[in-house]
Amino acid sequence: MSSTPTSGLSQGLQNRHVTMLSIAGAIGAGLFVGSGHAIAEAGPAVMVSYLIAGLLVVLVMRMLAEMAVAQPDSGSFSTYADRSIGHWAGFTIGWLYWWFWVLVIPLEANAAAAIIHAWFPGAPIWVLAFLITSALTVTNLFSVKNYGEFEFWLALIKVVSIIAFLVLGCAAIFGFSPNSEVSGIGHLTSEGFLPKGWGAVLAALLTTMFSFMGSEIVTIAATESKDPEQQITRATNSVIWRIALFYLLSILIVVCLVPWNDPRLVSMGSYQTVLEHLHIPYAKLIVDIIVLVSVTSCLNSALYTASRMMYSLSKRGDAPKIAQVTSASRTPVYAVLLSTAMAFLCTFANYLAPAEVFNFLLASSGAIALLVYLVIAMSQLRMRKKLLAQGHELKLKMWLFPWLTWAVIIFIVGALVTMLIRPDHRMEVVATTLLTVVVVCSGLLVSNLRKSQRAAGLVGDAA
Repeated sequence: MSSTPTSGLSQGLQNRHVTMLSIAGAIGAGLFVGSGHAIAEAGPAVMVSYLIAGLLVVLVMRMLAEMAVAQPDSGSFSTYADRSIGHWAGFTIGWLYWWFWVLVIPLEANAAAAIIHAWFPGAPIWVLAFLITSALTVTNLFSVKNYGEFEFWLALIKVVSIIAFLVLGCAAIFGFSPNSEVSGIGHLTSEGFLPKGWGAVLAALLTTMFSFMGSEIVTIAATESKDPEQQITRATNSVIWRIALFYLLSILIVVCLVPWNDPRLVSMGSYQTVLEHLHIPYAKLIVDIIVLVSVTSCLNSALYTASRMMYSLSKRGDAPKIAQVTSASRTPVYAVLLSTAMAFLCTFANYLAPAEVFNFLLASSGAIALLVYLVIAMSQLRMRKKLLAQGHELKLKMWLFPWLTWAVIIFIVGALVTMLIRPDHRMEVVATTLLTVVVVCSGLLVSNLRKSQRAAGLVGDAA
């Protein structure tokens, strides 16, 4: 291991790694299980919620890609916020994003452990969660190629599973199913497309927006490939069909084949409910395996993303210097270990601390996704002028600039205000706001300390 920080990370990710990561890396249990809650909340009109949320992600990814293609960086939007808005913005959003993924680690580990515990009741869930997290930490420590290879196969399993579900669902809709009760699209409108009104669609929208979180990881991972510009461009151009195919078509199949008020959508999840409707043998076991793969994939990506963001923060002087030390394979080992250590602390808090403590920690990440999107939009709004002034040729541009960028900013601010008004989301905004204030104050203290040190150094040199 090198004793001094190296100049950069490796480029060990192959094209197929980044491609598969961009296709299915961010798909987690939210699609297979969580979507059932959204359908129960809004009925068939949940399609509108997913459509709007998907459109938001497409626009945000386009803005992020414009900056990432011009200046690929492992810090992604945090670095761009630093350069375009101010150091405090990059510091704040970088640490908030790191905190988001650190919290994802124990949540996904616990979900994976719960599935395995159902198969092996004798194994305690907390032990299984510890072993799963430790194993994935080890794979992340060796080299980025290990992460990419592991993620490639996990993502491939997700893609194959979703495509199989789409084929089965479409076959049933068109009458190629042994169960005639589930053929056609009768459930889509049998009790009204909008059974709970537009308020329910808005509530479901607030839920579905967070299911897309993680699409931006590819702009971080691409910096460790040999052709980041091409990989980011390809991933951005494919985000439209990915959302349309994996999310919109999946949800459409569910609301066509299953009554939206079927209680199993909440208790079992959307995919298992449809498979049981189609009399697919071992439906629960199949979905459990898919969900286990999905949460393991998300846990793997969470470890990777948190460590790379900490590495980027360290390179800019905003995190402990040790976090930028890399191994012989140019992997930021201490950034991985520090991120995992914090995840373990959160895991212990889940089991040892009062429930209110962990619930507050969980709520503190509730609005971070929207803050990340907001920062990306504001950064792109200001950074294009700087890029053009520096002579950069923008190979990929945001559509209808600046009008669509402003539309996204207004929409996100409106969504945050709506969350603050609604009692079921208010705690998330309040907790995230408190966390943001703490991070901003920490950033200001770090900046003042750095200025004092520079001033002292100048005085010393002068003397």
